[in-house]
Amino acid sequence: MSVWVGEEFAPGELTCQELAEIITDYLDGALSSSDRARFEEHLAECENCTRYVEQLRVTVAISGRVTSASIDPAVRDELLAAFRGWAAGI
Repeated sequence: MSVWVGEEFAPGELTCQELAEIITDYLDGALSSSDRARFEEHLAECENCTRYVEQLRVTVAISGRVTSASIDPAVRDELLAAFRGWAAGI
């Protein structure tokens, strides 16, 4: 099992949970070369994580195209209420 040390994981195989914790850094290109290599080694062996990374890539791409003008005002209000409720722990 790997352990997070400072800004890198200690040597060893990356677990699925660890991959999920650093996926944003991976997609942003912010991982060290050694952590990026370990991340990609894990993807080469783990179909579930590969799917998860691709789903997140699609989500980021789609959400980047949404503008406030493209959302129906009623839907926007409903989403804002849901997010406020979630943030408040409701």
